[in-house]
This record gives sequence, structure tokens and C-alpha cells, in this order.
Amino acid sequence: MYRTKLSRSSNLIFPAPLAIGEIKKGSPESIIMVEEENYMLVTPKEGKDIVHDLEVLIESIGLIGNYRVTQRKECQSLVRRVKMLCLVLEEIKEINAPLLGSSHASLCNLRRALLSTKKLLRTCAESSKIYLALECEAIMNMFHAVNAKLSQALDDLPYDDLQISDEVREQIELMGAQLKRAKRRTDTQDMELAMDMMVVFNKDDDRNADIAMIERLAKKLELHTIDDLKTETKAVRRLAKDKRAEDNLENIIDVLNKFKQIAGLEETNVLEDCPIYKAPEPIKSPNTEIPQEFLCPITLEIMTDPVIVATGQTYERESIQKWLDSNHRTCPKTGQTLAHLSLAPNYALKNLIMQWCEKKKIQVSKRSTDDDQKSMNENHETSCAEQKERVLSLIQDLSCSNVEEQKDAAHKIRLLSKESPENRILIAETDGIPPLVQLLKYSSDPKVKEHAVTALLNLSIDCTNKKLISDEEAIPGIIDVLKNGNVGAKENAAATLFSLSMLDENKVTIGLCDGIPALVDLLTNGTVRGKRDAATALFNLSLNYMNKARAIEAGIINPLLNLLDDTELAMIDEALSILLLLVSHPLGRQQIGQLSFIQTLVQIMGDPDATPKNKEGAAAILYELGLNGGSSFLLAALQFGVYEFLVDITQSGTNRGQRKAYSILQLMRQYEQIP
Repeated sequence: MYRTKLSRSSNLIFPAPLAIGEIKKGSPESIIMVEEENYMLVTPKEGKDIVHDLEVLIESIGLIGNYRVTQRKECQSLVRRVKMLCLVLEEIKEINAPLLGSSHASLCNLRRALLSTKKLLRTCAESSKIYLALECEAIMNMFHAVNAKLSQALDDLPYDDLQISDEVREQIELMGAQLKRAKRRTDTQDMELAMDMMVVFNKDDDRNADIAMIERLAKKLELHTIDDLKTETKAVRRLAKDKRAEDNLENIIDVLNKFKQIAGLEETNVLEDCPIYKAPEPIKSPNTEIPQEFLCPITLEIMTDPVIVATGQTYERESIQKWLDSNHRTCPKTGQTLAHLSLAPNYALKNLIMQWCEKKKIQVSKRSTDDDQKSMNENHETSCAEQKERVLSLIQDLSCSNVEEQKDAAHKIRLLSKESPENRILIAETDGIPPLVQLLKYSSDPKVKEHAVTALLNLSIDCTNKKLISDEEAIPGIIDVLKNGNVGAKENAAATLFSLSMLDENKVTIGLCDGIPALVDLLTNGTVRGKRDAATALFNLSLNYMNKARAIEAGIINPLLNLLDDTELAMIDEALSILLLLVSHPLGRQQIGQLSFIQTLVQIMGDPDATPKNKEGAAAILYELGLNGGSSFLLAALQFGVYEFLVDITQSGTNRGQRKAYSILQLMRQYEQIP
């Protein structure tokens, strides 16, 4: 870029050029150079080029779209603000005179900020949904940094030199003020997802209640259709090349495969260079390209018995029947709810496939004949009718006066409800939930109550059943079993409350019905399994602000401290996750900020046997104490030797742990506690 030096006075003498390090602040040379920079001009072409670049950049940002659910709100808000900059560019284009060098430099700085914005938005649109959920806090830190860059770039714009109207200037300055006020979102969503993952990967629990958790995760992340899962698999493959994701890659793949199981699909090796649903090699030769419409959208295998569902999509009969038998009522390809479950043979497509296979000399094994399928359907209908009759009989026995018959019926329904999704739906549809709730309230037999509460636990795996159970006012009865039942009943009652608390309205109900003190008691005095059930339920309930106070008043802090001290229980992560929720409440900070507690957090961060995840959780709590409680907490931590542990975590901790440790060190410097 060629620039012309101008001066206010024709006799102004410029000194010889100086290196940057040679210019002293306030010296005559520095003053002259500042004046010189302000009066440098750029060519009209350069001025038009930078404005054009900014216009193209803003337009490309607006076209990204399809943001992942976890950051969608932030992305849309950021794009909306960026588009407002078009008002500035429109007015700059009306300037006929060349731009001053300082104006051009400010626009270049704005371009750099917009490039950072575009990079972040593309990450939120194209990266793995599971990864973005796990790294939610890191992404929010990136938004914070981008907001700061944009805000600074807007502050530096020379509005007068660029001849920006007062009206546009006011709008842009208002946007800059909004960017400055934009704060990082609380960790609640990130923590909730993290706890969900923790429960999903718990290998010690042989119950299948965590299916509900997987279903909730899949729906939250919008990963419950075949197309969603195929797109996510491609994103995870790209993620495998990113070193920043190494810590979480195995967990991400495990979660993805669990989502596939819920969708009625088989697990695959995500990192293999093959399609997500790999077709058997005998179907096609290397030189034969199978028409896309001949492949089943579920298995990607060539269809031998294509059928049409209510949405008009065609699938292989065996594949879609398996999907429907797994309690799905949506079209796998479109995600639309099916108006009916009838399957219509697609004879036209079947004939085309047969002709094509004959022409290409491709042998495709026939899965089943129409007669075979008819027989299978008849057997299935007979089996369903017999099962329904059996369930109805058992439900009637629940209401009989004989305790032994009640016990036997409740036990059998407990087992049936554990077997399959179909049974859970059948029991609910035949009004099996009300008599189970009545047994909780009025039966005097501990074993009957145990069977009843466990049956409700299994039934609550189905999301629709959660609402049905709570509508029957079952929660007070479940809490009564939690308080007074036998050991197994208490454990399963806690697990049931956890399952039901996935509905926000149930979080409130459980808190109002005094369920939290009973869970705290189980956390204190229960078996290992009972303590785990209580911890997961208390975490979920503490997502509600009022329940945080209830848990603290019920004495939850000391049992959590005991879990931190008892390494044999292996519940340090669970305890730290709950404490991280409670520390956001003033009552929680008051108790967690005790010297003995801070010393425990520091010991975890410095313990060579503690896992990186443990250290991350301890650092996160200390950061919240320092951020919201003041310097006294950090000073106490320094007295216990936390500084060297924080430095170590910044170098060798998890990604999130490194960020937390670095943030604590920054806070300490702000409070002037460390050099």
C-alpha cells in the first residue's frame, strides 16, 4: 500500500525513521509520528477493497446457519448483531474522498474481528454436537473473546472521519454496549449434560433406567433420526483429527453408538473409512453403482421387499418393522410422526430392483417371501393379544385383597416392565400405573412396595410414562418408600425420583413434598448403590434454584465432603458436580467456603492419585468461590499451597481443567495475591 505523508505545516521537519523500540512515549518524535499516521491516505481502490471485503464477509457469516442446539441462541444473536454493520458500510461507500490511514486501519481491525467470528460460527455449525455439548464452557469462552474483539473494533471506529450519521452511530454504539455486557452463560447446562454422561457410563449399575437418560440426551442434541446420526458420524470423524478432542473422543464415540442403539440401529466403528451403515460387499461389484433409490435408508442395503410408510418413504420391510417394534412412531428418514403404522408393499420399485439386478447379474438373497411375512405378522398379532391378556390379568391381581397375590402380580409386572419398551407401553395403556401407585400408598407389606416402586422405575424409562406416573400423584408415595422402605426399595425409590425429575415440574414437586431430606439421608447412610442413586437424583433436583437451598438446609454439604474423603467409594466426580451447582447459591458458598473445605479442594488438585477429572472439578469450584465470593477464598487456597498445583493443571490437566486453573490465576492477579 502506498501512502502519502502530509503535515499541517509545510515547514514541519520529519526526523529519520526510528525503530519501534527507540521511540519514547511523549517524545517529540512520537507526537510527530502520531500526527503523521492520522494524515496518511489510502488510495480509493484500497478503501473500496476493504469495504467490499467486509460486505462479503458479513454476507458469508449470514449464510452459515444450521447451528448446533447447544450454541444456537448465541450464534443467532451474534449473527443478528454482525448484520447491523451493513448500515456502517453503506454510509462509508457514499464517501467520495480517500480514507484516512487511521480509518483504513480501524476497518482492517474490524475485518480481523469478523474473521474470528466466522471461524467460531462455522465451528458451531459443523462440529460434532456431542463434542460441542461436552465442551460447552470452552465454546462460551470463545464467544466471550469474540464479543470482546468486536466491541473493541467498534470502539476504535473513527465515526467522524467516516462521516457516519448520528442515527447509525447510535445503533452501532448500542450494539457495542450489548457486546460488552454479554456475559458467559452459567455452567448449568454444561453440568447437566456432564452428569447425564456420567450416569450413562456408570458400569456398576445393572438396571436399564439409564435408557431414559440416553433418550433425553439424544433429543436435547437433536440426534434421534438416521440423517442426524449420519451427519454426526461424519463430524466425529473430522473431530478425530483434532488433538484438542483427544481427551473426550472415546466418550463421544460411546455416546454416539448408544444413540444408534436407541434408534434401533447397530453400532459401528466410527473411525473406519466406511459409511455409517456399511452395506455387505456381495451386493455390488467395484464397477457397479447401485441407484440410491434401491437402497434402504436404514441399512443402506439393496431392498428385496420394499414397503411404503405413512410419510411416503420406502424402506426394507424387515428394517422398518424392527424400527417400529422398538417403540418408534416416527419416520426414520424425515423424523415426522407416522399417522398410522401400516406398511404398503412397493411393487413397482420391487420390479425395478429385480430387473436391474438381473441386468447387472447381481445375486441378492431374498430375506423372506410374502407368505413368510404374512405368517410372521399373524404370529406377532397372536403373541401381542396373549401378552395383553396376561398383563390385564396381572393388573387385576394388583387390586385383590390377598397380599400374596398382590406381591406375585407386582413382582411379575416389575419383571415385564424391565424386559422391553413394548411391555412398558402395554402396561401403561392397560391402566397398570394407578394400581401400582395405590400399592405404594396403602400396602403394609414392604416387599409389595419394593416391587411396586421398582415397576414404576422401569415404566418411567418411557418419557410418556413419566408424565402418567406424576399425574397419578405417585411422588409422595415414592418418597414414603424412600423414607421407610427396605434397603432395595429405598435405592429404587431414589432412582425413580431421579428418572421422574427429568421433567422440570417434577423437580418442583419433589422439593415441595420433602423428598430432598430423604435423599440426603440415603446419601449419608445408604449402601454404595444407594448413595449413587441419591447423588444422581440430588444433582438433577439441584438444577432448580429453590431445591439448592432445600438441599443445603437438609445438610447435604457434610455427606458430600465425606464422599470427597472416601476414595474407595469412587464418587468424587459426583460429589464435585453437585458442589459446583450448590456453590452458585449464597448459602452454599458460605458452607463450601469453610477453611477445611478449601483445604480439601486444594488437596484434590495436588493429589498425584486424583484423576484429571477430579482436579478439574475441584478447580471449577474454587474458581466459582473466587469469582463470586471475593479474594478471601483464594487467599486461603494460597495458604494451602494451591499455586503450584494450579500451574501444573494449566500444563497437564484436561482442557476444561486448564481453563479453570488459568482463570483462577488471573483472578489471583486481579486481587494482587500473586505476582
